[in-house]
Amino acid sequence: MTLASAHPNHTAPATLALSDPEIAAIVQAEFDRQQHTIELIASENIVSTAVMETQGSVLTNKYAEGYPGRRYYGGCEEVDKAEELAKSRAQALFKTDYFVNVQPHSGSQANMAVYMAAGLQKGDRVLGMSLDHGGHLTHGYKLNFSGLDYDIASYGVEEDGGTIDYDKLAQQARDFRPKLMIAGASNYSRTLDFPRFAAIAEEVGALLLVDMAHIAGLVAAGVHPSPFGHADFVTTTTHKTLRGPRGGMIFSRSLEHQKKVNSRVFPGIQGGPLMHVIAAKAVAFAEDARPEFVEYMTRVRDSARAMAETFIGRGWKVVSGGTDNHLLSLNVWSQGVTGKEAEDLLGEVGITVNKNLIPFDTQAAQVGSGIRIGTPAICSRGFGVEEAKQVADFIDRALKGRKDPAALAQVKAEARALCERFPIYR
Repeated sequence: MTLASAHPNHTAPATLALSDPEIAAIVQAEFDRQQHTIELIASENIVSTAVMETQGSVLTNKYAEGYPGRRYYGGCEEVDKAEELAKSRAQALFKTDYFVNVQPHSGSQANMAVYMAAGLQKGDRVLGMSLDHGGHLTHGYKLNFSGLDYDIASYGVEEDGGTIDYDKLAQQARDFRPKLMIAGASNYSRTLDFPRFAAIAEEVGALLLVDMAHIAGLVAAGVHPSPFGHADFVTTTTHKTLRGPRGGMIFSRSLEHQKKVNSRVFPGIQGGPLMHVIAAKAVAFAEDARPEFVEYMTRVRDSARAMAETFIGRGWKVVSGGTDNHLLSLNVWSQGVTGKEAEDLLGEVGITVNKNLIPFDTQAAQVGSGIRIGTPAICSRGFGVEEAKQVADFIDRALKGRKDPAALAQVKAEARALCERFPIYR
């Protein structure tokens, strides 16, 4: 029996529309939203049609608990090849001989597996970046597994400059004596000094985890220094700046640690891997290895810098005074607007951002004094430095003219026109 005869609607051009018109309408509405919205969420990007095609392929049918050559199910010959390709391409992309596991479903699960593989027991000490200073939930937030299960100390940035003081960090590590140190952030716009992190960890006898989820694409393109050769473990998501499917990945410096990582991922915290996603990761890694990806990542960084400079020139405060990577944190409270108000208002004019706490924030987490702005998605659709400056201008005009309906309508029209010049899929 063929697929067509078993499911006659599945091969029709409007398969989803015929099978489930409600979901089809949601998918179409989301496509329209993305097409006509300036996407500035730093964690988001726009994947290629090849990545989407792979995720929607027959590989989604295959269950493959275990690892290539050691599965708990038969019929894994082809998906084994896909996973091996994803692993070898990941190593080639980052120019590393670290061992790699491409099975984590997310960056959070990748980090959880590392906590376990590092030999941490409940109550052991971990030193990570504070969430409100730019860290991630899995770096010790009190409501996350990391904060619930481990003894956490958090480091942050300096109030006057908005950057990490590595001398203070070193002293904090000496005083706290963590078993694991974490470098990496979800909202820190300056270059991370991986050799310094490694030296501090070595001094206090801690293992070093670098969570490069946000900057992985920049690292791959040589636009940000690499953590390889410095960290014991490196984790990343595979979306964000890598422009792949949503998922995670773990690199381990030693074979001993890699064996522990493998067992902690499966059967430790996950069951069957998502083979369609793993194959899509392989596709993305191949795309990221092309010369044009370096140009893209350079444009991402330069566009973020241009936006930061534009905001500063318009009288806004940017945390740390600028950016070295793909994102910036804009202090909107400096102009009397909360992060929540800014997020809502900009959404009305077709610009998507997320409210965010800024260092030493006095607002509640659901309000925030800042917004986080990232350039990966707009640059994927073709924006460059000049368009990024235009977007900063839109934000400036919208927030300053928030009580003027005519001004907001004008910004909305201009933002939509810019989107139409650069469709997300051509």
